[in-house]
Amino acid sequence: MSPTTILERICRLFTSDASEHLDSICGAIVAGTLKEPVRPMSDQELARAIREFRSAPVSDGTLAKLSERFVAASVPRDV
Repeated sequence: MSPTTILERICRLFTSDASEHLDSICGAIVAGTLKEPVRPMSDQELARAIREFRSAPVSDGTLAKLSERFVAASVPRDV
């Protein structure tokens, strides 16, 4: 699977509207200016990155969007 396809799937999972940041990453991959790393992250580097990500505070905007999605998901849909 290409990096662009993976990024598009991630966009569909987490964003309901256009994301300028993700669009710029996708554009850079398509244009060839953003390349895959020469070597993948080691397990230790990945663990450190995950710890840093999990320790970052969640923004109010993110919490509001998540709350809206939970409310929308709890409303029965007509099938």
